[in-house]
Amino acid sequence: MNKNGIYEIIENAKIAKDVYKMILKGDTKAILFPGQFINIQIKDCYLRRPISVCDYDNETITIIYKVVGQGTDILSKMKSKETLDILVGLGNGFDVNKCEENKPLIIGGGVGTPPMYRLCKELIMKLKEPIVVLGFNSKEDVFFKEEFENIGAKTYIVTVDGSYGEKGLVTDVIKDLAYSYYYACGPIPMLKAVYEQAKRQWRVQF
Repeated sequence: MNKNGIYEIIENAKIAKDVYKMILKGDTKAILFPGQFINIQIKDCYLRRPISVCDYDNETITIIYKVVGQGTDILSKMKSKETLDILVGLGNGFDVNKCEENKPLIIGGGVGTPPMYRLCKELIMKLKEPIVVLGFNSKEDVFFKEEFENIGAKTYIVTVDGSYGEKGLVTDVIKDLAYSYYYACGPIPMLKAVYEQAKRQWRVQF
């Protein structure tokens, strides 16, 4: 199920290098699973921009996006009280009911991190103890570490240049962790590397 509607911007703030957090007010009934996304119509842009849902409640949606082109640049300059035409409730999302592991691993890479936040919350609500590994290029790119920790998740940060947390890639951290079920979202090279490193009998949702 998806729904089209007008949503009001409550907050639009920069939280890392070229990365913004936006909170929108409107109907959220069409969002059923963590990992779903929305499609935003942006003025002067022909195509809608798909952006994953970071979190939501009964009347607000939180998204995190990176400025990478004209559309997201326009989005970053919008103010509170402005409105956006949005398609909500898109994509299949993650299924938390399939996870039988008590301590599942959550892996997020860059802008693949936001949807993992809601996933982590829902796993915790099901009395799981997720372990979170987030990968970024450098310290200035890091975001949401405290948010994951504040909901009770053991959180590791890894940066390519070693300017924050562990130095290297997410695969350098997860090789030392014990897990049999994991969720991952991020750039394709990261997902391929994680898949190749993990034992293939381990269950996964990308």
